[in-house]
Amino acid sequence: MLEQMLLSNLNNKNELSDESFEYKSIFLSSVVPDPSNGRFLPSIFVSDEDARLFVARKLSKAQLTKLYQGENHVLIGKSIIINCLKRDTEDWKRASQTIDSIIELGNNISVSEMIQVPTLYPLEDGCFQILTGHRRFFALVYAKGYGAAAQFKVYDNKPLLTKVKQFQENASREDLPQYGKLQAFSNAMTEIEQLNKARLQSGMSRLTVRTIVPKLGISMGAYDNYNVLSRYPVVMSAYESGCSYSFVKMKRLVLSVESQYKAQHDKSTLNAVDKRAISDLIVQQLQGIKKRPEKNKAPFVTTSFDSPGALQKLLTQDVTQLACGVDWSALDWQDKKAVSTALAQVIAHLEQE
Repeated sequence: MLEQMLLSNLNNKNELSDESFEYKSIFLSSVVPDPSNGRFLPSIFVSDEDARLFVARKLSKAQLTKLYQGENHVLIGKSIIINCLKRDTEDWKRASQTIDSIIELGNNISVSEMIQVPTLYPLEDGCFQILTGHRRFFALVYAKGYGAAAQFKVYDNKPLLTKVKQFQENASREDLPQYGKLQAFSNAMTEIEQLNKARLQSGMSRLTVRTIVPKLGISMGAYDNYNVLSRYPVVMSAYESGCSYSFVKMKRLVLSVESQYKAQHDKSTLNAVDKRAISDLIVQQLQGIKKRPEKNKAPFVTTSFDSPGALQKLLTQDVTQLACGVDWSALDWQDKKAVSTALAQVIAHLEQE
């Protein structure tokens, strides 16, 4: 379908980059997210009234989840985002990270204008599909409510190379995880390949790397990084599972494994069998790569009081001046276990006074 549309445009000598748009105020309730986008959340939007009832505690999380059949989704409405995905799964963890950034952005939107608005294109049913700016759209719903309107950049028609446009934005955003960027690159290159096929059918030559790179909006060095990392699906799977290696470090690992394999088997080119073998070797290397450390959520441990007087002293005196055996200058306040032990010593000292 896309290849035929590209071929038609090329035959009619239309410029693929010549796509008109205008800025419009659109109701958020008429905007549809794109499931294939790297910033997509499996979301269900909550009406402003139900969101108000939830914030006022007149609707519980269980009631709201049941009302919207929100299991395995993220419920989003004015001032609420509820992660209803299965807890502690990779999807739940990724959604939680995205939710934190959406809330932060939503709070910023509440007090200032959005500099770069999301882009949309019209659908046949009168709604609009998000092209770029999923996180910003979710933040708008969180800040303004699903029934509100906001400013969008709206294309007159669906751009032919939608994945290329999405990658152009994703590649420039520092906050997008490596997995999302790699996924966006793979999708964009699939469209580029379809464009090349259409060009060949219309009697034109394939796009060279030097002409592809400007279309993607990245440098030649960045393109080489993406190209190496996208050779093996196991690399994307590793990032999806939480690997925190930079692209440069991961590229170095992949090239090292390839080089060693070629030297060991006396090969200059690699076939499908070789690539499968290299994939297995990469997996073995990646098994030593730790996931991002989880935030330390262990609570401080406090000791119960036997004496009201001890509690009063703890709350009203500078306990760091007490001779209770705690070396305050050496105490690591980020070590919850050490802090809890020190607190127990202070309480024991106060109980004895």
